[in-house]
Amino acid sequence: MRGRLVTEVIWQCHVHRTGRQTVNVRTIGNQELCKGVDMNYRGLFVGMMALIIGVVMFVPVTGQTGTTESQGWTVPRTPDGHPDLQGVWANNSATPLERPDTLSDRAELTEEEVADLALRARELFNGETDAAFGDSVFEAALANQQGYTSSDTGTGNYNQFWLVDREFENRTALVVDPPDGRVPALTPDGSARTAERRSHREDHPADWTTDRNNSDRCITYGVPRIRAGYNSYFQFVQTADHVAIVKELIHDVRIIPLDGRPHLEDSLRQWMGDSRAHWEGDTLVVETTNYSEKSDFMGSSENFQLVERFTRVGPETLNWQLTFTDPTHWTRPWTVLISLKKSEDAVFEFACHEGNIAMEGILAGHRSQERAQAEQ
Repeated sequence: MRGRLVTEVIWQCHVHRTGRQTVNVRTIGNQELCKGVDMNYRGLFVGMMALIIGVVMFVPVTGQTGTTESQGWTVPRTPDGHPDLQGVWANNSATPLERPDTLSDRAELTEEEVADLALRARELFNGETDAAFGDSVFEAALANQQGYTSSDTGTGNYNQFWLVDREFENRTALVVDPPDGRVPALTPDGSARTAERRSHREDHPADWTTDRNNSDRCITYGVPRIRAGYNSYFQFVQTADHVAIVKELIHDVRIIPLDGRPHLEDSLRQWMGDSRAHWEGDTLVVETTNYSEKSDFMGSSENFQLVERFTRVGPETLNWQLTFTDPTHWTRPWTVLISLKKSEDAVFEFACHEGNIAMEGILAGHRSQERAQAEQ
């Protein structure tokens, strides 16, 4: 387990996307634990049949920041006349959430710089290095690192083979507002809550299942899920009065009314909030409120409000603009722009609790650790 305790194992049977294939595997360290688990992913794999090591490719993509991709292209429409957003869309951008300090005065990179970053990433992440999640791919390439060791304490048993291709673009941050490309500062209450939660996690990592986060417990990865490169695929299905967004992670489905009905009353709270949608021209606007106090988006929970704007700007690109508001947590609202890319892949079942034995292992590992400490 690369020196990690059993309390830090990865314990879900997941579908993992690689550059050329999708395989179903559970690992502790380098041990395969999902062999023989019958999960029929539309005939792709049952258990672990074979591993074909491929090279992770990092692709430079420039000039795609929200404008129409090709001249003469027109937005396809559904029978009711609205833009057709249906299909599978992937968020595999390497662009970091926040602008790195070394690029604080640069909103965009040149095409040459983008190509250079993609080349560095391709050379560094060859399938054998530790897995680079989230912003780590961009940060490692920008720093021109010669090696990479994951700082992710929850998934230290992955290597880069298990992650999908990442795309580099000329933007230096997903955050578009504030203009400095940085997430706003926390309020005093937000800082206090964050410190209290961190302290509790350190002192009580696994007294019981409720000490683990929502994704560890296979409840939900939350709405929104903006982290790229790890099962970050979404399928859109539209009718005249509803839109459904299927998220590959834990196969959550958001069924969102378009018929003008009001939000749920304030006392009714949900893990993924309560969403309502409407059209503003060719943009689908989704407003989400009524999050549970047990929800968690970067530390925000029951006071979190989300506004998403989906705009199809080309045959291969769906712009996803998200504005986050919680006056009890951040000092101001902030906005992110993500360019989702059309995918020919299907959305696969992300089997999380199915065959799950490691929550028991996490708790048992901590009990064992406590006994060992008591005997010292």
